Amino acid sequence: MEQSEVLKRVIGILTEAGEMQRQAEQEAGGGDADAGGSIVTTLLNETMPHIAISADASVEEVALLVGREVGGAVEQLVGAFTLAFIALAQVHDSGEQEVTSADVLQDLALRAEELSAGGDGDGDGDGENGPEESL
Repeated sequence: MEQSEVLKRVIGILTEAGEMQRQAEQEAGGGDADAGGSIVTTLLNETMPHIAISADASVEEVALLVGREVGGAVEQLVGAFTLAFIALAQVHDSGEQEVTSADVLQDLALRAEELSAGGDGDGDGDGENGPEESL
């Protein structure tokens, strides 16, 4: 899965989690605490590679194979969550009260879409967009 697609999925999870939190606050009864788990599970199932391990593989071989195969997917997920966190934190730290977290996530999703539509995902090279150039 391309990094821009992983980022869009992460943004979807964060957006849905924010909406669930708002609903829980309005309903004063909570909400479905497990609902977020299913979208995270879906994301993991889609991003984690399927690994074929031979029955006679040693523990060391299994560890090496799993580390190599899963490491890239974990790096993509951590990168996407980190990028979203940084974007949200920058707006928070700037004190811009008229910009909501939903606005920040929507902007980030649009930029991720532009990167995926643009092809290679290397960014435009002007340094203006910050960390998302490394998508």
